[in-house]
Amino acid sequence: MAVFLPTLPKAQRAFLVGVQTPEMPEGEGEELLAELTELVENLGLSIVRATLIKLRSPSPALYIGKGKAEELVAVAKSDAADVIVFDSALSPAQQRNWEELAGFAVIDRQEVILEVFADRAHTREAVLQVALARMEYSLPRLTRAWTHLSRQRGKGAMGGEGETQLEQDRRVVRNRIAHLKEELAAVVRQRGVQRTRRVRVPLPTASIVGYTNAGKSSLLNKLTGSSVLVEDKLFATLDPTTRQVVLPGNQKLLLTDTVGFIRRLPHGLVEAFKATLEEVLLADFLIHVVDVTSPHFEKHRETTLSVLAELGAGDRPVLNVFNKVDLADDAEMRAATQAVPDALFVSARTGKGIAVLEDRCREMVAQGPGTVQLLIPLNRYDLVARLHELGSVQDQEHREDGVLVTGRFPPSQAGALEPFLVKIPRPAGKLKA
Repeated sequence: MAVFLPTLPKAQRAFLVGVQTPEMPEGEGEELLAELTELVENLGLSIVRATLIKLRSPSPALYIGKGKAEELVAVAKSDAADVIVFDSALSPAQQRNWEELAGFAVIDRQEVILEVFADRAHTREAVLQVALARMEYSLPRLTRAWTHLSRQRGKGAMGGEGETQLEQDRRVVRNRIAHLKEELAAVVRQRGVQRTRRVRVPLPTASIVGYTNAGKSSLLNKLTGSSVLVEDKLFATLDPTTRQVVLPGNQKLLLTDTVGFIRRLPHGLVEAFKATLEEVLLADFLIHVVDVTSPHFEKHRETTLSVLAELGAGDRPVLNVFNKVDLADDAEMRAATQAVPDALFVSARTGKGIAVLEDRCREMVAQGPGTVQLLIPLNRYDLVARLHELGSVQDQEHREDGVLVTGRFPPSQAGALEPFLVKIPRPAGKLKA
């Protein structure tokens, strides 16, 4: 049986509505509206108008007052718009009320983001995650698909046709949600097996995080020599991509590129993408990439750190990196330096600052947990060679009393290596984010 889920209509002309409330910093509504414009344009829609309204407090029926709503609908119709897009989240009831008032589709920022994610998803895991988020978003909105039957109230226990079909659809959607969660759990288990195989050789790991379109994939490509998809648009990368980089001193590091964050990210997407973002939780440290040319970079940083905290990754050591310095002017560089004094400045496009970043990554690995120092006797070069095969050697120093080897090695070898153990370097404290 088909389930009629409300989806973004095949609209062409969008009328955008942003909101500035007293609780928001001055100018934030305008910034968010500009971001919404880019999101909508990513769906291939043309923007006929973008207007910002000031709102003292939300209205239960339409989010804004009825008079202002009627005024906006009149303007949208005069502009020949066929969809109104709200930057703020609308409840299912508010959405229905708006569509009754306007006579055409009215959606919110969450639905736009879900559609952008659906358009970008390619791998099985990403497709499952987006499908789950869309189903959970659509469940309380199913009545939008049955408006034409909502007044058909039959007599007797079964009720009207619309009511019966709506309940059937709700059951199907709930069953589909349960099935998607089972499929995602299977994917997570499979990735856990792959990760177990990977950690047999205990390579250190780092995750690249940051606001969407900050240049995370470009940085991954520059560091690893890979060719991960890079496009100048929001959410170009949804699927986690892991590549190996060889740092100075032949230190190997596994780098994972993750989905970008955005303000007002639908909570359902955060929940659905925890399977993808669990790489962040397991990383030894994070590389937080920020676009230095963005006038809103501080808000972008706050958003990323907020989502990381929600994921339970707020305690991860962080290496702050400002990207796109080749495009930045002096004022932008000064603002970034003042905001984050310990940050690094790089250009993933030109390679500027990459060598310094590699050195800092090597330092982060050396400070991380699991690193040990072993003093191997000079007559045991066979063991030194074996250590290179077994694990990740970060440093090797020839001394009069033996070979001092610093690195990470499988826990299964702890007993055999204990006689040669010199010390476990004390890890550095958590870096300021």
